[in-house]
Amino acid sequence: MRYINKIIVHCTATEAGADYDIEDVRRWHTQPPPAGNGWRDVGYHYLIKLDGTVQRGRAISQPGAHCYGQNAHSIGVCYVGGLLDGKPADTRTREQKSSLLKLLANLSLMYRCRIFGHRDFANKECPCFDAKSEYAGLYDKFVLH
Repeated sequence: MRYINKIIVHCTATEAGADYDIEDVRRWHTQPPPAGNGWRDVGYHYLIKLDGTVQRGRAISQPGAHCYGQNAHSIGVCYVGGLLDGKPADTRTREQKSSLLKLLANLSLMYRCRIFGHRDFANKECPCFDAKSEYAGLYDKFVLH
């Protein structure tokens, strides 16, 4: 088992209301450039669909391909959305927020680690909200007590 010390939240940077699944994202990541990234698998470990369905991506035992310099020891969690009229926005549905909270709570407890947004490690808007602040209490609630 690899050492995991953080969970990093992402968005797909797709328009609000446009539903995609893990196979769509896998195609985006694995198709050769210029259509995709040319990676061997989807970069995220989990994807949250608009209806709150949690889909597994890359195996947790494998480092992700989601945050430069942080992949070796992190889990990548992504929700579908992040754009409103082409601009970064918190587009999470009520169902996505609920599923994301449950998944992050379980992962932070299981791996005893803190939660960050991609924006905490890169000059990006992703995940279009401040995940580090929003989920700071999960680590304290579940790991420190």
